[in-house]
Amino acid sequence: MHKFKKTRLDRVLEGVAPRWAAKRYAARAAIAAYSGQYNGASRSRPGVQNWSTLAADADTDSLDDLPTLRDRSSDLIRNSPIAKGAIDTKCDSIIGTGLRVQSLIDRSKLGLTEDQAKIFQKNAERYFKTWAESEFCDIEQTGNFRDKQELALRACFEKGDVFCLFPIVESKTFPYLTRIQLIEADRCSNENDQIDTETLIAGVEKNQNGAPKRYHFLTRNPGSRIGSYERSWRKIDAFTRSGRRNVLHVYKQLRPGQTRGIPDLAAVIEPLKQLTEYTEAELQAAVIAGMFTVFVKTETGESTTPWATPASGGTQSNQAELGYGAIVDLANNESIDTANPGRPNSNFDPFVLAILRQIGIGIGLPYELLIKHFTASYSASRAALLEAWKMFKARRVWFVNKFCQPIYEAVITEGVLKGELYAPGFLESYHIKRAYLKTIWTGDAQPQLDPLKESKAATERINNQTSNRQREASETLGVDWEEDILPGIQKEALLIEAIEPSQDIDAERLFDDDE
Repeated sequence: MHKFKKTRLDRVLEGVAPRWAAKRYAARAAIAAYSGQYNGASRSRPGVQNWSTLAADADTDSLDDLPTLRDRSSDLIRNSPIAKGAIDTKCDSIIGTGLRVQSLIDRSKLGLTEDQAKIFQKNAERYFKTWAESEFCDIEQTGNFRDKQELALRACFEKGDVFCLFPIVESKTFPYLTRIQLIEADRCSNENDQIDTETLIAGVEKNQNGAPKRYHFLTRNPGSRIGSYERSWRKIDAFTRSGRRNVLHVYKQLRPGQTRGIPDLAAVIEPLKQLTEYTEAELQAAVIAGMFTVFVKTETGESTTPWATPASGGTQSNQAELGYGAIVDLANNESIDTANPGRPNSNFDPFVLAILRQIGIGIGLPYELLIKHFTASYSASRAALLEAWKMFKARRVWFVNKFCQPIYEAVITEGVLKGELYAPGFLESYHIKRAYLKTIWTGDAQPQLDPLKESKAATERINNQTSNRQREASETLGVDWEEDILPGIQKEALLIEAIEPSQDIDAERLFDDDE
């Protein structure tokens, strides 16, 4: 029943004309009932009357729970095969062998010819590739740029966010100054553990517009047990005075005003933990069931002589050994009983799959891909992969914008400033700079269940002019058409043209490795 706040007119009518007041109240209730109110917002319906909610902003809903969510997410990834497998699947599909950059400058904006544009693009790609392939690009020298891509994405999934710094380091062995340094989410916190304010929230200091101004980092992880226990913070500006970026904050923003990221497993932590414990219990029960145990029941409860066997050291043991075709006499009024825990449980697999379907929905993975087991038809399996790749491609674009592209821009800017890359007008206009820095990033192609069908479909799209060779090479093979495929075709064409028409040579044998 809908309740209304009584107006002054309602109170007057109740005193003067009660019947009119009752009719007016009923009419208002009828209008409200047909005016589109939601059952989910009702406070009287049995299913939702005890549902207590709190309207709060993004930070209020998440910041208090974040430390616990991070710890439990890390624990699950360490100890739960399903959780670890889910994160591995996402990282392998999004990053794979690494995201590769292709320079695609806006030559019409820059007034360059096609040849001039190609020269800059090749030089920029070569300059960045040299930096990215070296372990010196990382200040800790623990991996190249591809390794840091996977590490940053994995940390973001596990902890909710990750930070990347851009320190400037001079070295005699490495000609670049730009380095990257990854910092875990736990190290970003308010200095001296002070409470959050409107301008300082969870280690992120903001300006009056809510944009990041400065970050507060602990000099060591708060959970580290190595070294002294002294806690100290270092403040790093988000940008330098010249506008150069100092810090990348990589996280998926789910709500406006959200300051810190949420671990990827946050919504499924409880079912994952319970499913892990249930699996361990079933495994233990199956192990116990494999230990065939016989109990001897007597009237007195005392052990009998026929079952007593000599143990090591000459002492008597109440355990008997079972042998092939062995016959053991039982005393009067004795019988045997066996323990049968009923394992393995025949309902274990259907129940686990039902829970995995829900977990897969929560983390954006079809359960077939979550458990790496495809038992349905080709169409169903392909549909599961296509559905997963919607998420993989969206996350790949997000990660490129948050992590890869800003790093590429920092390295190319260094090359222009040092005069190693020629880009007229780069430092004079924001629009010209953006035109030079336009790129596309490619990664591993989508898996193909039937390569022949996929190849025919790609050919049809090209022939129908709904796609092109560059796009199909990128999406189906994960390679660059102009760099990886076209040079080989041109080389073969030149070899064939070099053959005189009078020569009777088999074209297939020409490229045979054995010839």
